[in-house]
Amino acid sequence: MQTTTVDVTTSDGTADAYLARPDGDGPFPAVLVFMDAFGLRRRMAEMAERIAERGYVVLVPNLFYRAGRAPLFDLSLLGDPQQRGAIFERIGPYVAALTPEVVARDTGAYLDFLAARDDVAAGPVAAVGYCMGGMNALRAIEAYPDRIAALASFHAGRVVTDAPDSPHRGVGSVTGELYFAHADQDGSMTAEQIATLERTLDDAGVRYRSEVYEGATHGFTMADTAAYDEKATERHWAALFDLLDRTFGR
Repeated sequence: MQTTTVDVTTSDGTADAYLARPDGDGPFPAVLVFMDAFGLRRRMAEMAERIAERGYVVLVPNLFYRAGRAPLFDLSLLGDPQQRGAIFERIGPYVAALTPEVVARDTGAYLDFLAARDDVAAGPVAAVGYCMGGMNALRAIEAYPDRIAALASFHAGRVVTDAPDSPHRGVGSVTGELYFAHADQDGSMTAEQIATLERTLDDAGVRYRSEVYEGATHGFTMADTAAYDEKATERHWAALFDLLDRTFGR
């Protein structure tokens, strides 16, 4: 496997990103990973490498690049549940700055970067998102339905809100397949909100699976946080690779 940090030129600057790819010339299908709110760090690199081992070129951009290159925050206390809220308060403004328009512009740049690589197979990519990344990845596939063939979203919050531009309201543009893994102990994605999302997807005729992981909390895949749940994370890997392998016929 080959790993490196790359720079992606966007309309608003330069996004640093982590790139992992299999050995060999390829070309390989590409996977665009949307990070959680705690940013581009070793845990996100580990997850990218796990996906790349299956034969994919994986790009994980620093979605907060406008504020500087990663790491932007001191995450040394991330594993302490009592510190999690304080850390997130500092991160909150960066999350809020990722408006639907910003996400769409940036996603176009990430897709162009992948398409220009000789080791990336022609055609659509798949998107994967964690926590806030799940919500942003949904916005991405809504904005580029012809360039993103599938989305896997894990413990995403704020997918269903009362806002006119709530992410769930845009699913009518999606032509690919969606997978949602919800934590049943997640206040940012309640049972009522999950039901609303599923009704909206049904009404739009979108192909999808929506599953609730019992006993899991928001952020359950992140091994560097107190929310980590090993059993739920292994289930997430199985669901993710099932979707990716079917999408790319592997």
